[in-house]
Amino acid sequence: MPADLLTTTGLLRSVFRRHAAGVAVVTARGEDGPVGFTATSLTSVSAEPPLFSFGVGTGASSWPALAEAGHVGVHVLGEHQQELAATFARSGADRFAPPTVWHEGPEGVPVLDGVSAWLVGRIVARVPAGDHRLVIAEVVHGDATGTGRPLLYHQGAFHRLGG
Repeated sequence: MPADLLTTTGLLRSVFRRHAAGVAVVTARGEDGPVGFTATSLTSVSAEPPLFSFGVGTGASSWPALAEAGHVGVHVLGEHQQELAATFARSGADRFAPPTVWHEGPEGVPVLDGVSAWLVGRIVARVPAGDHRLVIAEVVHGDATGTGRPLLYHQGAFHRLGG
């Protein structure tokens, strides 16, 4: 591979298309109502204090609300929620309209019903990272009692865990 391709955006995208990732939906309460998007960048950061993070593009429709929000929700999707993941990934979609089922959760954060697990976190940092921000939040509420197997994202599509 030519050396100049090692630093291209295309190479980065190509490599990460081969990296299977769990699928989550991030939500927040915006000035004009709930906002949310599908994310594959959710990660645990620290056990003490309990921190998680995710990346969000500064050009995303949800960014203005996330830039001002004090709290954020993350929802781990199950393999049965491919359509929910697609809805929150679709530009211009009314993401909180039926058939999406949700309620106002702790700290006023929109919480999606029927997910495998969810957390609400207090945002502690928004770290600039190129055309994105890495949002870091401390866990303040959550529920890990959902059932089922995880939804995965690989090669540009949603998948069920094999086996």
